[in-house]
Amino acid sequence: MAATTRITVTLPTEQVAELKKLTDNVSGYVAEAVARQIRHQLLGEELRRYEEQHGAFTEEELAAAHARISGSAGPANAADAA
Repeated sequence: MAATTRITVTLPTEQVAELKKLTDNVSGYVAEAVARQIRHQLLGEELRRYEEQHGAFTEEELAAAHARISGSAGPANAADAA
């Protein structure tokens, strides 16, 4: 198990009420949300670095990425089928 540190966090009362409706493990829920946000920020930084080195993503690259994320047969999959 990962080491933990106890901290105090202040949240709006309405958010706490909704949070308690969603889970009995508030700490676990908040830890997952924080981990997701950290991953999101790190990915954003990595994408910015990539674009600085290689230029902006093309419309085709963005469409292919969206298709892979959504699992749909977009332009990237259409090219593979040809």
